[in-house]
Amino acid sequence: MAEPALAVRRKGRPGSVRKRSRAPLRPSAVCSPVARKRPSSGGEGAPAETPCGHDSEEDMFGDYDSFYRNDSLLSQVDDIEPKHLLDKNMDIKAADDVVLENLQSVIQQKNQDNMSNSENMVVLKADKEDAFHMNENDPADHNQEPTESILDDLPSSQLLYFEKMDELASGSRTSLVSERRNKCVNFSSDKIRSPSSFCPDAEHRNRPTDFSSDSKCDLFKTESLKDHLKSAMTVNAKAQTLQVSKTKQLKEAVLSEEICVARKTIETSSVDIGPFYGLPSKVKELLKQFRGIETLYEWQHDCLMLESLQQRKNLIYSLPTSGGKTLVAEIIILQELLCRQKDVLMILPYVAIVQEKLHMLGEGSRGATLEITLAKILYTSKNTQIIGMSATLNNAGDLQKFLQAEYYTNNFRPVELKEYVKIRDTIYAVDSKAENGFTFSRLLNFKYSSNLEKADPDHIIALVTEVIPQYSCLIFCPTKKNCENVASMVCKFLKKEFRTHREKEKQDLIKNLKNIGNGSVCPVLKQTIPFGIAYHHSGLTNDERKSIEEAYSTGVLCLLACTATLAAGVNLPARRVILRAPYVANDFLKKNQYKQMIGRAGRAGIDSAGESILIVQEKDKHLVQDLVNSPLENCYSNLLLELTKGMQSLLLSLVGLKVAVTHEEVNNFMCGTLLGVQQQLLSKEKSLSEVIKDGLENLIEKGLLKEIISEKDHNSKCTLTITPLGRATYKGSVDLAYCNLLYRELKKGLEGLILESNLHLLYLATPYDMTSNCSPNWMIYLRQFNQLSAAEQKVADIVGVPESFITKKASGQAIRKNVDSAVVNRLYLSFVLYTLLKETNIWSVSEKFNMSRGYVQNLLNSAASFASCVLHFCEELEEFWVYKALLTELTKRLTYCVKAELIPLMEVAGVLEARAKQLYNAGYKTLAHLANADPETLVKMIEHLSRRQAKQIVSSAKMLLSEKAEALQEEVEELLKVPTDIPQTY
Repeated sequence: MAEPALAVRRKGRPGSVRKRSRAPLRPSAVCSPVARKRPSSGGEGAPAETPCGHDSEEDMFGDYDSFYRNDSLLSQVDDIEPKHLLDKNMDIKAADDVVLENLQSVIQQKNQDNMSNSENMVVLKADKEDAFHMNENDPADHNQEPTESILDDLPSSQLLYFEKMDELASGSRTSLVSERRNKCVNFSSDKIRSPSSFCPDAEHRNRPTDFSSDSKCDLFKTESLKDHLKSAMTVNAKAQTLQVSKTKQLKEAVLSEEICVARKTIETSSVDIGPFYGLPSKVKELLKQFRGIETLYEWQHDCLMLESLQQRKNLIYSLPTSGGKTLVAEIIILQELLCRQKDVLMILPYVAIVQEKLHMLGEGSRGATLEITLAKILYTSKNTQIIGMSATLNNAGDLQKFLQAEYYTNNFRPVELKEYVKIRDTIYAVDSKAENGFTFSRLLNFKYSSNLEKADPDHIIALVTEVIPQYSCLIFCPTKKNCENVASMVCKFLKKEFRTHREKEKQDLIKNLKNIGNGSVCPVLKQTIPFGIAYHHSGLTNDERKSIEEAYSTGVLCLLACTATLAAGVNLPARRVILRAPYVANDFLKKNQYKQMIGRAGRAGIDSAGESILIVQEKDKHLVQDLVNSPLENCYSNLLLELTKGMQSLLLSLVGLKVAVTHEEVNNFMCGTLLGVQQQLLSKEKSLSEVIKDGLENLIEKGLLKEIISEKDHNSKCTLTITPLGRATYKGSVDLAYCNLLYRELKKGLEGLILESNLHLLYLATPYDMTSNCSPNWMIYLRQFNQLSAAEQKVADIVGVPESFITKKASGQAIRKNVDSAVVNRLYLSFVLYTLLKETNIWSVSEKFNMSRGYVQNLLNSAASFASCVLHFCEELEEFWVYKALLTELTKRLTYCVKAELIPLMEVAGVLEARAKQLYNAGYKTLAHLANADPETLVKMIEHLSRRQAKQIVSSAKMLLSEKAEALQEEVEELLKVPTDIPQTY
């Protein structure tokens, strides 16, 4: 399997983020894009972040100490204004222009008095353009702080006033500041603008204005210029803002100007596409600083310069693993976001989370979902560009036709990959020119004792000690248990010298894992990490996996025993990759899987070569010969194989979304899918139209669709429409295989929903698709059942699992009465979730139920997702209104998995469980407490909380509180709205 991903770009609609209206903020109070990031998940106990600017309070009015000083700005305004407004009949526009011009002169003169004669400054144009011009010398190159510019001292209230005057001056003319704001790229997530981000644009100079509105004249008659400024400055002073240095402002000015130039260049389709492929040179600097990338590979340059990209056509590009495909995608995405200001959707190749990528179109339900998504985009939006990348494409022609895309491929790989196969103690090189595909390479030179030979018959110790600890190594194992066994076995026979390599960092890693596990750490990891070895599979929690991956990337760990999911999901390269066996679980390796695993070998910029070694038993020799010399597998549509998640799900959503509502429209749509392209290969017994007809009939039988026949002009026309149950199913993203069952269980729950605890509701929110992988431990099942209250035990009887059944199973007695195994397993998983919500400790629950902590976490995440699906399902069906509030609360409990009282605090940005406990213990128990908190008090009361974090918490709480209030207000207004269909008497 390859690591490609998919980027979908919106060509039509600009502006990827909606704007919010909020109080005016000072233009200088703008953080850099990096500084405005939401705190990471690991930020709870981390050292305080460097605040943006200064934490100390600063005079919001610059040099103007008082409204009433004789030499203050406002007093000078008082002097200016009467001189030019003596004549009541004077044209208001002309008067305002004079006032503004003189006001700017006053401000400029005032600032010039305090400025040195430095050449590096930003100048405010006197013709009201608000344009910025910089000297070629970058102030960042000087050790001293750049000389203060006029706008550095100019409070934003004045700029806001200029903008307001500009807007009032002409209803038809967009203000220059606003226009530049729209033209320049917005780096801030909260829409705060820096004056240094305005773009110079000469075309706006000396534009004619029109001012004729009497109402606008009245506005200025009732309020003086001083009042305007005073009001705006007062409001601005109350706003909590972050500070940014003038150096950063100047740097952002340069960056913004480059982006504007790049954007114009891209729009004109010029051959010269700017400093760095249409992007500002700052992007190139950042790539060098953070990635160590100074130049692009030749193929990357060629790909980015393709005519198809310049003309915004769909494109598929394919290269071997580690060839640098992701960087090309990132550059294309930055072009869209920064220069074209368009939305971008990137579907990432992470198996452990949600993995969709081009070659995965042929892999089960995930492939069906990806095909459905792409087909809808192609059918409904002609202005969307699709970029697909993959390392494993064989039948590229089918995908080209499906995606209406051009194709680029290259065999480039930055580090040479040498493939080997080990049979007994002999290593063979993979050679496609050889008769049997292999050529002799060498014999293993390692002295094995009899005990070591028994423990390590595959000579893994010999293979890994050739590279570790100086270099890194990955061992792919067929099963999770095998990963742990291999890691334990290797460290038992390593020399003690391995323990001294980066010893302190290994101990720090163990401490970190212990903190993650609330005091518990896996005994296998505790044994192996001192030797620089760990295992990596889905049995670990997300935080454990992240810590181990970081330790491996930095060289603290030199060997990972892992499953195949690491190959497709995580970029962890190694000098040597060892495949423990040519199997994934009990299935023989596919060529795509093999290529993906060995593709981890070789680190660009670190290793001169990478090598893979596949350990083969004699019995598998011929199969492996076929494997290494065979072509890649073709990619086929899975819409027919995954009916409920494929074909039927697609048909239901087409009708529900009104994309296609007649048989003819549905047929036309289906011809544009990958299935439509491959219909002759995949549907030999029935034609595509017959398959579609069968699918629609099945949906009608399930009560999800219905046909409406209308007769117009003696011609009957059949239209498809969705039923309430069908709408609830597709809006809730409920698998069609379970929608009727879910409806029946929710209906039954209305007859007697037990609300003494969450158990009954948890059962309804337990995912159906996890029951097949569940194997209950009957003694644990009985023990957990006996710990329930009488009302909770009644839940088991209601859903169809009587106590007698559990007792007989635990005692090994024969069962005469049939009980649905899916229901039994689902109730068992409900017990796991119920215990987890009470204890909120994954480690203790995994031990109690003898499950891996990774499985328990996956169950929790799946239950939170499914609970949300059931909630949306109920929202579409009025008969289930009683579930809405209950499921809303349950979804939050499952999402955060903390005590109920902490949930309101954890909704605030930057607050995780540890921080929520700190806040709660300090007396901040509600959202209102945080919204009205004093950041300085928070810093004093909460350990390891910086001022910046405190301000973020308070601001986020205020926003959440405001949104909740607005939602309630809308609900009130809806309730009080007078119905339009009140019966009338005539």
